[in-house]
Amino acid sequence: MPPPRAASAEPEQPPALIAAALEAFLAEQPHCVLLEDGKVLFDMRSAKYSLATEHGRCALHLWSEDRNLVRRVTATSMRNGVLRLTTQRFGQSKPQTLELSPDKDRRTPSSREATRVRYLRVLDRVLQRNFPDWHPDAFRTAMDLEKSFGPAYARGSLVQGQKAWAVIAVNDEESAATIDGILTLGILWLHHCRESGSGRRLYQGLKVIVPKGAATLTLSRLAWLNPTAAQWKLYELNHSTEELVEREAADHGNLTTRLLHAPNQQSARERFAESTARVMALVPEAARDIVEQKIRNPSELSFHLHGLEFARIRSGFSGNSFNHAQEITFGAGANETPLTEANAPDLRELTARLFERRIASGDKRDPLYRMAPERWLESVLRGNLDLLNGAITPHLNPAHVYTQVPAFAASDRGMLDLLGVTSDGRLAVIELKADDDLHLALQGLDYWIRVRHHHLQTSDSSTGPTFGLGEFQRHGYFTGLRLSPDPPRLYLVAPALRIHPATETILRYLSPRLEWSLLALDERWRKQVKVVWRKHSNGLKK
Repeated sequence: MPPPRAASAEPEQPPALIAAALEAFLAEQPHCVLLEDGKVLFDMRSAKYSLATEHGRCALHLWSEDRNLVRRVTATSMRNGVLRLTTQRFGQSKPQTLELSPDKDRRTPSSREATRVRYLRVLDRVLQRNFPDWHPDAFRTAMDLEKSFGPAYARGSLVQGQKAWAVIAVNDEESAATIDGILTLGILWLHHCRESGSGRRLYQGLKVIVPKGAATLTLSRLAWLNPTAAQWKLYELNHSTEELVEREAADHGNLTTRLLHAPNQQSARERFAESTARVMALVPEAARDIVEQKIRNPSELSFHLHGLEFARIRSGFSGNSFNHAQEITFGAGANETPLTEANAPDLRELTARLFERRIASGDKRDPLYRMAPERWLESVLRGNLDLLNGAITPHLNPAHVYTQVPAFAASDRGMLDLLGVTSDGRLAVIELKADDDLHLALQGLDYWIRVRHHHLQTSDSSTGPTFGLGEFQRHGYFTGLRLSPDPPRLYLVAPALRIHPATETILRYLSPRLEWSLLALDERWRKQVKVVWRKHSNGLKK
């Protein structure tokens, strides 16, 4: 793809309008990347930024561990989902273009299509060679939005008389997120083949084909699908050699997780007391009662308003000495700035602006209202579990609810939205989604798998295998409770109109060993949480 042309001399926009456009885009696309000449300069998941609109100009400052960039932004425009920034380097008059893109893959549509067409030919040869008694039938990559099928996945059937297998595959040039999402689409493809077959073919199950080395996440999920509903097969394809290797569902590769120790809340709050008082003194008095303070780890405390983090305190060493020092920074999302005496009024103004605009009755078009909806939903539920307990039996224990418990699987970091325990001692994994997400069910399954893994690590032989001290309690979670040895329960929670229609189809194919509940909330959950309907793995609906 040719690099974008230098920006033309466009009329300058008001700095406030530019800043609003940037804030809105980053609110909608928190995982976007900043590109220059088609190359990624910053991944906004890890980069930081600040915006200054003084003196009639909008200055954008971005920084990460690798680089630093300061540009004056004179105009913004949206094209094909990409926010283009007309910028100038300080001291230079020639305009340049930066792009904020939701996708790192900037291949042209024709280039993507060509790759996928070539892959179909490779796939046809591989299937005929490895399954000589079966005939590949009707493979395609055409988009079908009604059934949620995108063009990244090749799908078709292997046919032998009236017997058939549904097949779904993905090439090695697609993104990691696309490859990891293949099982969701594979289940839907199998379901579609069975529903549309009209009895002409008996579909035995699903064959999933991923690039070599990309099977780890799918393997862990595959082990928890229902073997009586279908047969499940997973293969890795080496695109260069066209070698196809089957992976067994019991083979989890290097899927390893580790659990970090829960910080001592009281001692951490005492250690951060002076810095906390400094931050809270800059928060409007009317907002102080609703500001949440979270101990992330022994060296970090963060401040949130309806789930949106706006300030944090970090503890570290001062200079070259071993003396501890605390740094306060502020800014929403990736917009982070160290607090000084000179910019303290900026923090006061920021929190006042948040308190005015990030409210349940706020303007839904406001980027500050739209930011971090899942974190807002999490804060509402964590503080009001009684509102959810009417739909959960046995009830959740409000004294033991943990947010963002870190568990690491291979190179992926999974953050559990809420981890709790019910009144009968069963662990409860609560996966939250505020927006429509096709992968809700299997993402919830990912978290459940990790929690179950840690819960099974019981090494306290003195109390026996039934109620030994498990890994969670050895790491400081659920202190003083007697946890049940039974597997965790999985709760999937989302606003009713945001639950993807395919979610219930996916849930029907999960293993009966997994106990799940799907809870649909009233769309006005920011004002008051109310469960409008719920479904359970045992078939009950209320």
